[in-house]
Amino acid sequence: MHCCHCTKCQCQTGSAFVINALIEADRVALLEGEIADVTVPSPSGKSQRISRCPRCQVAVWSRYLVMSGGVGEAIVFVRVGTLDEPSRLPPDIHIHTASKLPWVVLPPGARAVDEYYVTRDVWSPESRSRLKTLLQAAVGEAG
Repeated sequence: MHCCHCTKCQCQTGSAFVINALIEADRVALLEGEIADVTVPSPSGKSQRISRCPRCQVAVWSRYLVMSGGVGEAIVFVRVGTLDEPSRLPPDIHIHTASKLPWVVLPPGARAVDEYYVTRDVWSPESRSRLKTLLQAAVGEAG
């Protein structure tokens, strides 16, 4: 779970930050209704596609179109606030805190970085293994 404090997320959400759960796309299912996609800039300068409810326009998840290793379609950034029990998913790390609003106070001991981080330094061995599986699948599909 990322809590992103970048100015793009602040603007796109109309809030001080966004909390995303990074989940393999094949583990995410739309249970009812439809989604409408809109492509917007991301902090990296590359685009992200935000999937919204066409009725209420709430952002449900997004995909970064250009991610390392070609896994952009394989990972979904689910907006934790849209889940039935968002309190069960606190952030693992606060990212882009260099642009954090000054009145946002991070919890004592919270892991935080000014910009982004090196995956192997932050992710658990299980999460890194799941990412490796996605990368291998992306390479297999591209080849």
